[in-house]
Amino acid sequence: MTTESRSIDQPTLLAEAPTLQARNSAAFWTATGVSRGHEVIRRRGFLAVAGDERAGLRILVQEPDLDPGEVTEVGELVRRAAGPVIVEDPFSSTELSHLGLRTWQMPVMLRLPGPVDAPALSVSRVQRPDGLRAAERIVIKAFELDGFEPHRPGELFPTSLIEQPGVDVFVASADGATAGAGVSVVADGVASHYWIATSSAFRSRGVGRAVMLGALAHATDLPATLTASKLGRPLYESLGYTVASPSTWWASA
Repeated sequence: MTTESRSIDQPTLLAEAPTLQARNSAAFWTATGVSRGHEVIRRRGFLAVAGDERAGLRILVQEPDLDPGEVTEVGELVRRAAGPVIVEDPFSSTELSHLGLRTWQMPVMLRLPGPVDAPALSVSRVQRPDGLRAAERIVIKAFELDGFEPHRPGELFPTSLIEQPGVDVFVASADGATAGAGVSVVADGVASHYWIATSSAFRSRGVGRAVMLGALAHATDLPATLTASKLGRPLYESLGYTVASPSTWWASA
C-alpha cells in the first residue's frame, strides 16, 4: 500500500470514485485477510478473501468488465464458500443474479481534501489490544454481525490488523467508556472508512460524527471515499461527501 497524494479535480475524481473505492476496499480486505490468516485470491477483475464458516467469503469487483472466465470463477467461489458471502461491485456492472444472492445498492461517496472540525468527543487511534477488543465488540453489535457471535476476541479485528500499512482503527470515548469505532484505510493516495459504528448506549450523541472527524483529521490532504448506508448518508453529506455512483452489493441469505 502506498500513501502518495493525488492531484485534485472534482469532476475527474467523481468519475474515478468507483475505481478509487474498489482499490481501497481491496487494500482493506487484503489487510483483513492477511491478518486473519485467510486465503487472498487476486485476479484482474476481482479480489476475494476466502474465510472460514464464520467470516465467510468477501469478493471485491475491481474492474467494470469482468470476463466470462472471471464471472465463472466468482460463481465457483460463491458455491464453495464455507460461510456467508458478500460481493461488492462499485461499478454496478457485473450481473450475478444467477447465483441466487439477494442484492441492494448503496452510494459510493467522495470527499475532496480539506480541513475538518475538531470532534466534540475524544477520539484516539487504537494502539493496544484492549482498545481493539472494545472496537470489535461495538462493530459486531452495531452491524449485527451474527456470524461473529458468540464473540471471540481478535476474530473480527486481529491484533495484527493495525500493524498492516495504512490501516488504523479509531475509537471515540464518552462518559469514560468506548462509545464508537471505525476503521480508516489509506492506500494509493486515497483514504476510506469502514465499520463506522456507535454503541447502542450512546446513540444520538454525535458519536459517529466524532469517529469520522477524528479519522479524517489524519488524512485532510487526501481525497476520501466510502460506501454509505441509507442511515449514514446524511452524516457523510454534512462532512462534505458527494454521491458519485451507485455500488451494487450481493449477499447470501
